[in-house]
Amino acid sequence: MSGDLGPRVAISAAQLFVAQYPDVDLLLVGNESLLLPSVSKHKSYSARLSVLHAAEVVAMSDDPLFALRHKKGSSMWLSLEQLRGGKVDACVSAGNTGALLAMSKFLVKTFPGVDRPAICKPMPVDMGLTYMLDLGANINCTAGQLHQFAQMGNVLSKAGGVVSPRVALLNIGSEEQKGTEVLQLARQLMINDSRINYSGFVEASAIFSGVVDVIVCDGFHGNIALKASEGVARFAQEKMFKIAHKNALNKFLSTLAWPLLRQMRRELDPSSYNGASLLGLQKPVIKSHGNANINAFLQALIVAREQVVRQIPLLIQKEFQLN
Repeated sequence: MSGDLGPRVAISAAQLFVAQYPDVDLLLVGNESLLLPSVSKHKSYSARLSVLHAAEVVAMSDDPLFALRHKKGSSMWLSLEQLRGGKVDACVSAGNTGALLAMSKFLVKTFPGVDRPAICKPMPVDMGLTYMLDLGANINCTAGQLHQFAQMGNVLSKAGGVVSPRVALLNIGSEEQKGTEVLQLARQLMINDSRINYSGFVEASAIFSGVVDVIVCDGFHGNIALKASEGVARFAQEKMFKIAHKNALNKFLSTLAWPLLRQMRRELDPSSYNGASLLGLQKPVIKSHGNANINAFLQALIVAREQVVRQIPLLIQKEFQLN
């Protein structure tokens, strides 16, 4: 119900999702007077799209603690209650990130051994994906928490098919002596953990290089890196479009190169990688970008399904039981 574009995007994405995945049913939580008319238009999927009424909405401007205490009738709260009670297998929201984190930790809870959930998202690289966490949930982190993030990212990468994921810490330089005391302590914890294939420090310029499979950082620096990369991707797309339409010759040449340009635009499109996991929670909660379009929200739903199919929370639980 929240997010920058409201329920229209979520409903359209939901209809595409159930059409693409016949093994999935969706529960849409929100104001039924707005949701039911849209759902009823698509009778072929109506049996797999149900609605749970929620009278309230967590606004994007709401303080997370205020929402936690006073928005128990909101679509976000009721969605997470359904997840906690086992009535659904995963929850996806494009709403207020801070409120989603606060409510998720209160209702769904983290596993023993996990201090805080971390926002994790796949980043496109030349070959495969690089998982990066935390991307905004935890502004200040201890060395122990960074080590926990590394363990969770390691599990997620293995579930994606990487046998021995290369795990690195984001730093201002790759030299061993660089970085804060927290990073130095985290480095030592990861070196001492035989389950982690620690690959050293990595700079922000190498995030998309594919030299590592998991990049660990605190939420402050991770969120800045994420937003900067999304801005660069949009800039590159807009620049390509402007150059292609600058004059008649460019238009002609761009027509010839259109298949390549279309592929590049698709691979650089941030919406193709939408859907960040709140790792460490006992059940899958996926955060969609607030301004997600239909395709982007669809990607977030696909991520949620993958988390369920691959049993990511269970794998993380088993990892921390070994600690």
